[in-house]
Amino acid sequence: MYDLVVVGAGPYGLSIAAHAAAAGLRLRVLGRPMASWRAHMPDGILLTSEPWSTDLSTPAGGHTLADYCAAHELTAEHGVPLPLGTFAAYGSWFGEQAVPQVEEVTVTAVRPDGEGFHVETDTGEQIAARTVVLAVGMLPFANRPWPLLELPPELASHSSDHRDLRRFAGQDVTVIGSGQSALETATLLAEQGARPRLVARADQLRWHTPPPPLERGRLRALRAPHSGLGAGWPSWLWSELPGAVRRLPPATRVRLAEHVPGPAGAWWLRERFEPAVPVLLGHRIRAATPHEDGVRLQLTHTDGGSETVDADHVVAATGFTPDLGRLRLLHPRVRTTLRTVGGSRAPELSAGFESSWPGLFFAGLLSAPSFGPSMHFVYGASFTAARLLRGVQRRLGDRRGATTIPRPARDSTPAAH
Repeated sequence: MYDLVVVGAGPYGLSIAAHAAAAGLRLRVLGRPMASWRAHMPDGILLTSEPWSTDLSTPAGGHTLADYCAAHELTAEHGVPLPLGTFAAYGSWFGEQAVPQVEEVTVTAVRPDGEGFHVETDTGEQIAARTVVLAVGMLPFANRPWPLLELPPELASHSSDHRDLRRFAGQDVTVIGSGQSALETATLLAEQGARPRLVARADQLRWHTPPPPLERGRLRALRAPHSGLGAGWPSWLWSELPGAVRRLPPATRVRLAEHVPGPAGAWWLRERFEPAVPVLLGHRIRAATPHEDGVRLQLTHTDGGSETVDADHVVAATGFTPDLGRLRLLHPRVRTTLRTVGGSRAPELSAGFESSWPGLFFAGLLSAPSFGPSMHFVYGASFTAARLLRGVQRRLGDRRGATTIPRPARDSTPAAH
């Protein structure tokens, strides 16, 4: 029986695996390294995070993005956006350097078995584990506006469905949303020959300002400290103190996870977006129906007016919502019993990222309602990996010293299933 099975090989899964391997745990790591970054983000995407805040994590602090760039004669500079391809290649390199072996299989089921778990893969293998970490990334939790749900994929999609936007060349494409994903997707569509428009509920678009220089006067640094989520004290708090965020009331944590940071575009994108993409602000989708060879959207304005928009295709760049009900690989008896945070569908986690089901741990997006906004970003992987490993070691120690493990009591607000 393995001490730990890590499900997922993105930044969080690889970082956790690196810490677990260094600690000598008997370990399996299952997933395709950086798969969502390689296959589910359009070509041409640039990272909004600063290069120094996108390191994956090892206990000794090595195998950083700077190390990768130095070894491959690349540069990564503060204030210069990093290409997606560079970061995805760095993550794969990190896995090769810091993780003993990543098995490129898909996990199809995780079910409880006695005092541990059975993990099943698409090869039919059954793996016995004392503890399991689900670091499945964001893809299972793509949020799509309900009026689009009945449309076929050739008419409506999510921004995470696309790697190559050139397929839309010559088409009218409506992009839904007002965050970086929506703004950059619309810009790339325009640059690759499509005719995009942006539809957003917001009354105005927000744009970040360029980051201040790393080297600056003490007073300026005190007024707006750098952090993994940007400059300023609020960003510093959310990125540097996720353990303190966890002590806030559940409703506050859920609100932070949903709304902080709010939708905004990167400063370097604005001059490309504004001349290329028309916008309809203050509009919501009331209905979406097939029309001729495309889609007809019925929109409602915040002032009560309405408008009709026709498009060949609609792309929902509307983010991701943590929802245990979408984790179909997790056995229903576990999925429907886990305690959740406030009124959300995310698991309530201990200080060591353990859920209310002993031995089951979560990382990444599903941990955001417990630990705050930094869990939406690569920067949160370092905090997660160190704390989660301690939680796993504590659980393994408990199991060695106890004959039985109490099963969790059913919460009054179980996750949806």
